[in-house]
Amino acid sequence: MPYTLEIKGLSKNFGDICAVQNLSLKAKQGEVIALLGPNGAGKSTLMNMISGYLVPSAGEIKVLGKNIRNYPIESKQNIGFLSEGAPLYPDLSVARFLDYMAELRGFSGFVRDDKVKKAAELAKIENVMSQKIETLSKGYLRRVGFAQSILSNPPILLLDEPTDGLDPNQKVHIREMIEKMGKDKTILISTHLLEEAESVCNRIILINKGQIVADGTLAQVLAQNRTKSLEKVFHKLTSMQEEV
Repeated sequence: MPYTLEIKGLSKNFGDICAVQNLSLKAKQGEVIALLGPNGAGKSTLMNMISGYLVPSAGEIKVLGKNIRNYPIESKQNIGFLSEGAPLYPDLSVARFLDYMAELRGFSGFVRDDKVKKAAELAKIENVMSQKIETLSKGYLRRVGFAQSILSNPPILLLDEPTDGLDPNQKVHIREMIEKMGKDKTILISTHLLEEAESVCNRIILINKGQIVADGTLAQVLAQNRTKSLEKVFHKLTSMQEEV
């Protein structure tokens, strides 16, 4: 099976700060990958580069075999992105916002309407479609952001803290959706929630100081760190980050 996402020697500098350092990874269809690491480890920066929002300082990214530097529009069409904070338009209704996002993806008419309807149903936001975004709770904001990320049914999904602000029942719903969609997509999830990484993801990538320090299944990551607890591994990474 060909790789859907290939990253080679990726780096990103912000002045004297190196947020991502010479990072490489490959991912296939059917992989739900947790990007796990402390604050400032480089997870969001990595996602922003994959999405095309940030330009790498060095290295390359290939989406479905094509370098995003040479095929920026085509690459972005194959990626759904729920960013941290999910920038939305507060004065628009949820329905108008999703219509607009569908239009940006090139959909119109009945096709656009169908895409919006299905995304709203999957995210369970039908009851707030007429509300202005500025009136929504944090949980609903995340669900609206999730809906826009799946509008075009992209082969690659980037989800930055997808269950942040959701209540327990909403978290279960979104995780079930991710697990279901993960069977025929490549999904990268940036999360601080260890139970999310353990229960939803079939691959875990630990990132610290902009570099991958462990990569594999949960069992493989625990074996690499000679422990039986992902919590202990995360605590070790957090301690390393604080020493910088």
